[in-house]
Amino acid sequence: MTGALAPVKPLTALDRCDRCGAQAYIRATLPVGGELLFCAHHGRQHIAALREKGADILDESARLSETPVIARDDER
Repeated sequence: MTGALAPVKPLTALDRCDRCGAQAYIRATLPVGGELLFCAHHGRQHIAALREKGADILDESARLSETPVIARDDER
């Protein structure tokens, strides 16, 4: 065992919130193993408590405010 962390795979549209089933933008990897997925709304509700318990948080919720690549120039 090297102690190196495995690369974190990005969240996709197939990853769903464990609370409501919406697209997940936040992954909480628990220190005892396992992970929880949350939409941005539920992630904001639970992220502080999860961090206090030592969870590793991947937060991709900034993707919600990005301009799509296919947007016209006047939409950018």
